[in-house]
Amino acid sequence: MPKDERLILALNCGSSSLKYGAYRANDEDVRLVCEGEAEEIKDYGAAFEEAWDFFAQKGIKDFWCVGHRVVHGGPGLRDHQLLTDGVLDQLRGAIPFAPLHLPASLGVIDAVREKLPKLTQVICLDTAFHRSIPEIARTFALPEEVRKLGVQRYGFHGLSLESILAQLHPAPRNLVVAHLGNGCSITAIKNGKSIDTSMGMTPTGGVMMGTRCGDLDPGVMIFLARHGFANPEALEDLVNRKSGLLGVSNVSSDVRHIPPDDLSLQMFCYQVRKTIAGMAAALDGLDLLVFAGGIGEHADALRQQICDKLGWIDPFEIRVVPAQEDLQIARIALSCCK
Repeated sequence: MPKDERLILALNCGSSSLKYGAYRANDEDVRLVCEGEAEEIKDYGAAFEEAWDFFAQKGIKDFWCVGHRVVHGGPGLRDHQLLTDGVLDQLRGAIPFAPLHLPASLGVIDAVREKLPKLTQVICLDTAFHRSIPEIARTFALPEEVRKLGVQRYGFHGLSLESILAQLHPAPRNLVVAHLGNGCSITAIKNGKSIDTSMGMTPTGGVMMGTRCGDLDPGVMIFLARHGFANPEALEDLVNRKSGLLGVSNVSSDVRHIPPDDLSLQMFCYQVRKTIAGMAAALDGLDLLVFAGGIGEHADALRQQICDKLGWIDPFEIRVVPAQEDLQIARIALSCCK
């Protein structure tokens, strides 16, 4: 490897998977060397060992730093940054904000620390991109005593959004990005900055998703608490793992396995279309609509169904742009470690 190049490890931890990639970087470019994924995992320490073995078999070692995708840093962490003991303590304290994702990320961080204690680690926050959302959009209509607990709109898929902006030259003034996958969010971006997004305090909010319900009447949760879902764990399981496309179709959370005329897909397209229109209103216009994520990039029929009834909005361009979260992790890690 040339002297001016550095080897960066990117770790993208989901609630049940770990994507890993090795990137070579210099001051002008970051490029992929190789990548892999561990799926359906329960032990994230073992998953990291699997990743390490993968790189060892390819003769890849001597990483300069590692970047971690971290879904939520709570109210105290809103910037990409080097991992320190203090930052790690804050992440542990933020677990209630993302109980499905943060324990997994922390498991991988701990595994890296144990195996490679001298390796510089960087946290790349999905919420960082949305710190520009103005007060009018981030504030929930709740009493101050509740808002002081950190209850507000944070927004997610930030790494995807940053990677999309990096591919647009130049980025338009009024941009809406529909990141549609197992998790879905629609974001309004004005002059390169997030001004509103569909997900809220957690990645459960917004439009319906693979197994997540999206936005609900708050009274539904009160009703359910009185009818057999009295503990937080039962409610969390319901809204995060048993709802959305899976809950309505009773077939699958994967759009490829659901009949085209199923109510769940009709609801999904309707909610996404309605939210895109709302984000265009927040922007006071729309120049470009971008689709990203597994559904957004590959489900052509659903994408067409979403767009067919948006013709009343003044002319705008529609593009499919791939989310490059892992590449963005490597870029952020390089920037933080310079």
